[in-house]
Amino acid sequence: MPDSPHWDPQQYLRHSVHRTRPFIDLLARIPDLPQPAASAGAASPGHRIADLGCGPGNVTALLASRWPGAHITGYDNSADMLREAQSHAGPTEGGGSLDFRPADAATWVPDEPFDLIVSNAALQWVPNHPDSFETWINSLNPGGTLAFQVPGNFVSPSHSLLGELCDTPRWRQRLDGHGRRFVHILSPAGYLERLIGLGCTVDAWETTYVQVLTGADPVLDWVKGTALRPVLTELADEPALAEEFLAEYRDLLRKAYPQGPYGTVFPFRRIFVVARRADG
Repeated sequence: MPDSPHWDPQQYLRHSVHRTRPFIDLLARIPDLPQPAASAGAASPGHRIADLGCGPGNVTALLASRWPGAHITGYDNSADMLREAQSHAGPTEGGGSLDFRPADAATWVPDEPFDLIVSNAALQWVPNHPDSFETWINSLNPGGTLAFQVPGNFVSPSHSLLGELCDTPRWRQRLDGHGRRFVHILSPAGYLERLIGLGCTVDAWETTYVQVLTGADPVLDWVKGTALRPVLTELADEPALAEEFLAEYRDLLRKAYPQGPYGTVFPFRRIFVVARRADG
């Protein structure tokens, strides 16, 4: 991914329960995978699965629960995320395996056929990612599936305020463009049309999770793990300047997401797509 931000696995995992829920919902809608073809010397070959933008590997491991005999590879372009993911690597209880490799979703071209390519909250970082759909679909075995989910809340205050702040005179020269990186996300209908055009059977939908976050400035803490990473990366060598920016952004978020006696309500829209390649 161009100009990739520096990722902090521990910050990302601070909200792992909320971040994992959309993947579980996506996983539930993925159809049965095609029967693996027998190969020489392999009595019961397993499915081949790729997790593109696997992050710290915690959701990649859930794939092994659904397909315990599969050979699953998680791909990511962050060395820090891949180091964290290695704790999940190894043989699985059903005779499959789980491993992790470096790869950039912006340029990744499968070098073998897969039964499932899945991506969880990663493609929003990849401009023009729909242009890769044809290559990815063609790499699927007949009856295989491409499934992904991306955030769809880029006009929500958490993101619009970030973009507006980066565009102010105080920050524009240093942070221009760092707060508006997701204009290439399609609507559910847009993804559906693209993938139907490639001969797939497509299930596309959206969900808004009305999450209750707790703690001090929880929305700021949430975006520190995701949308705020480009800004934090840009200002990493100037901690005083970073703290100044965070203070301004925090005050804007406090007004947009007031804290209640039960916590802070944070609506979070997600877009889901499950595209199955034809059997023949």
